[in-house]
Amino acid sequence: MTQLGAPGSGMSRREFIAATGATSATALAGCQAPTATDAADTAGGGTSAAQQSSSLPTTSPPEVVNVDEQGGTVTMKTAPARHDVHPGEAMGGPIEFPRVWAFQADDRDPSVPGPILRTTEGNDMTVVLDNTEGKRPHTLHFHGVRKTWENDGVPTTTGITVGPGETHEYEIPANTPGTHVYHCHYQTQRHIDMGMFGIFRVDPEGYEPADREYFMTVKEWDSDLHRMMAGGDVSYSPRQRDPDVFTVNGKSAPRTLHPEQGSPLIVSQGDTVRVHYVNGGYMNHPLHLHNHRFRRVEKDGAVVPEAARHEMDITDIAPAERHTIEFTADADPGIYLMHCHKVSHVMNGSSYPGGMLTGLVYEDVMDTDIFASLMEYAGYEG
Repeated sequence: MTQLGAPGSGMSRREFIAATGATSATALAGCQAPTATDAADTAGGGTSAAQQSSSLPTTSPPEVVNVDEQGGTVTMKTAPARHDVHPGEAMGGPIEFPRVWAFQADDRDPSVPGPILRTTEGNDMTVVLDNTEGKRPHTLHFHGVRKTWENDGVPTTTGITVGPGETHEYEIPANTPGTHVYHCHYQTQRHIDMGMFGIFRVDPEGYEPADREYFMTVKEWDSDLHRMMAGGDVSYSPRQRDPDVFTVNGKSAPRTLHPEQGSPLIVSQGDTVRVHYVNGGYMNHPLHLHNHRFRRVEKDGAVVPEAARHEMDITDIAPAERHTIEFTADADPGIYLMHCHKVSHVMNGSSYPGGMLTGLVYEDVMDTDIFASLMEYAGYEG
């Protein structure tokens, strides 16, 4: 069953239609998430950069892959793609990356951020990096868990690089519960910025999920890199990086509010809510939740002791950090923002609001005019 909202335990399509009424149901039927198609990252042969980019697949939102249900094995393919950050006209759009390097889990669509790999403590994973159709070397490095030297994914210290046309198996023990990250560690400064990163979640034994549980990755981007890699007449240097795009799960507001393509946090009154925040970028992001107090219960996979927990409404996440927060959806039912509090990060160019912003939405208000207006901004029609 398709889940709506941020990756995790969002509502179903049927529940969304029931909550929003017939007008939104019509809109939902006419505005589906883009579907990736097979395409090669071609070069030369007289094909222009624009033609090459237009032939590439378009990324889909990141999905949760339950590796346990797949017998402990997942294949991660490398796939060049286009990435629609915010394809609409509202709030400073459209914003598009004409070239990203995406990860694709098994036969699913490529996504940026990459697939969310989820397993259980003690259930080790075999991760096959399939670079058979790739055009450049890659590796996979997993944070948090302890593994053998040869499985660390760093080419300069292990001697292992997965070249174009090659595959390689990584054995990743699920021996450290919590929320972690993975990324390509070949020319890291460029490959992460091209989209090669994602979340790795290890549930502890006896894990009790919250009523609503979501994954949320924030990142800043310098779009000159993506235009340069698509053959555009621009220059880019990682030492002179100037971020101009700010995303939640790969999208900028208002596309972040789109229930299928974006990442709203959908809740019901009284729900316990758990959000796994990850910073996939190179800058700190102080993340603020409106009208709700939360507690940080995990940091970098480690459980925060009860005595150290306290109520907060903002948590500052450094590059590659992971913070898990918990709260009760006990406010006046409404629509509340979650955003970076570096306010320039909540913009699309000169347009405010935009960027690194999404919403906490109570189901009770999904049939209101203001929610319908937000859906129109987000890209629904009707």
